[in-house]
Amino acid sequence: MLLISNNVHLPDHEIELNAIRAQGAGGQNVNKVSSAVHLRFDIQASSLPDFYKERLLAMRDQRITGDGVIVLKAQQYRTQEQNRADALERLRELILAAVKVEKTRRPTRPTLGSKKRRLEGKSQRGAIKAARGKVDY
Repeated sequence: MLLISNNVHLPDHEIELNAIRAQGAGGQNVNKVSSAVHLRFDIQASSLPDFYKERLLAMRDQRITGDGVIVLKAQQYRTQEQNRADALERLRELILAAVKVEKTRRPTRPTLGSKKRRLEGKSQRGAIKAARGKVDY
């Protein structure tokens, strides 16, 4: 069972984990041992609350297919157990990132002091540039 928050969890039968061979260099071990893990999670068929499902499906993420299936491949570690734990943790982080509500940005105005400092800097820079002109004897 994957614990998402205090009152939301995913049963193991909803998460499909398959062992596959890892890509890339690694010698004999990478060619013989299926240490990478391929995780598939169907959002629509899950027991997640509707709010979670809506937010996940609305995400623009390349790991979510058009059918609403999250596909993760974990091959960072040498053992299958570590890759399995990594894939489950990444799924948990993805779900938590989807339901995180961002604060709305309220536009602010520059302070009077910052305006004065900006204009003083501009006038100083202009004076420096004006002093570069030809000297008339």
